Amino acid sequence: MDNLGAPGNKMSTSAIATKSDDSHDEAAMATYLREGEQRAHALANHGPIRFDADGTLHADILDAYWGTGFYIFEGVLGADERADIEADLFDILERLPTKRGSPVDAKGRPALAADCRAPTLFWSKPLGDPLGGTDLANGRHPVKMAEPRPEPDAPEEIVFVILGSLQFSEACLRVYGHPGLLAVAAQINGEDFVPFNEALFIKEPGRGASVAWHQDGVTHWGSPNWDEGTHGFNFMAQLYGCTAANGVWVVPGTHKLGKVDIAAMVAEAGSVRLPDAVPIICAPGDVAICNRQTVHGSFANTSPDWRVTVNFGFHRRASVLDVKGGGIHNAPAVYDAERIRQRSRLIGYAIDARRQRFPDETPFVHKPFVETGQCFKWNTAAKADLEDYNLLDLSI
Repeated sequence: MDNLGAPGNKMSTSAIATKSDDSHDEAAMATYLREGEQRAHALANHGPIRFDADGTLHADILDAYWGTGFYIFEGVLGADERADIEADLFDILERLPTKRGSPVDAKGRPALAADCRAPTLFWSKPLGDPLGGTDLANGRHPVKMAEPRPEPDAPEEIVFVILGSLQFSEACLRVYGHPGLLAVAAQINGEDFVPFNEALFIKEPGRGASVAWHQDGVTHWGSPNWDEGTHGFNFMAQLYGCTAANGVWVVPGTHKLGKVDIAAMVAEAGSVRLPDAVPIICAPGDVAICNRQTVHGSFANTSPDWRVTVNFGFHRRASVLDVKGGGIHNAPAVYDAERIRQRSRLIGYAIDARRQRFPDETPFVHKPFVETGQCFKWNTAAKADLEDYNLLDLSI
């Protein structure tokens, strides 16, 4: 895959390779991307991870996150770490099935995830929207995005999301154990925070699928205890950065509104180009944090740039304990303390895997592990223990 863009490769929105049947829509989209960039740059919600002397996340970061629903932590992943992720990415791409349902890759080897029981590989036609306007994922993507025409030589389907991604990439596992990011999770969701799920999003140039406008949460909307942080958040670590053309867009402040009528928003706007949305724009190694209750989505990637996002989320323990899950990422179940304990072992493995790769860092200390005396070692047995770990995802 030597055609991957070099880290730091940015594009101008004037260079977007639009492929629509309607030239007016192409022009409108180019204008929308430029104006979205301007709105994004006007927000004061980006900078390095900063803590006060007492270990509290800096108030400016907290205010910006809770105000807009997202924040961009700059320069989190260094060049060595990005190179590790890229090496794993190349291996993953080479091991993908030749087509949906194929047991082998292009070299005739057993394909990635061929023996997994948990949901892993998600497919789409190039530049398609496989979720919008369907009943999939509990119907949380009510409106279909535009589907530009791909090039004639494009394959029939591509993999655009890989769930349970930590079992396929030690580099992604190490990102999951990043001490600064886990400290942020403890500040936002409490010291007893718990996992949600993990994914690798792959937006190929000229092929990457869209993800229709949605809010992530499917439970709790009618709860008397609901608030703007009930459904947790996702970290989005960017390998090559992301632009207005290939990145996630967010409607700031919608995490505070409860369940939003997205179809009505689109109808009022007259198109899927929601007028108040802003793109998350990142350099290579930046990590965005995005509240799962925001209205967010992404357009088909007609640009010449790759977006590869290491995605992982966390919840408040109180939002998950003894709650019946939404059934999107795995079978519906009540998340008791034992299930939470089992699923949280990924945090322990990640912390130790990162300690081994980056011994000069101070590892994060997860309070529930201290309280229960749990100790995790990343080794061959632990790696085997990751198979199908996402059957225990905590999806609300």
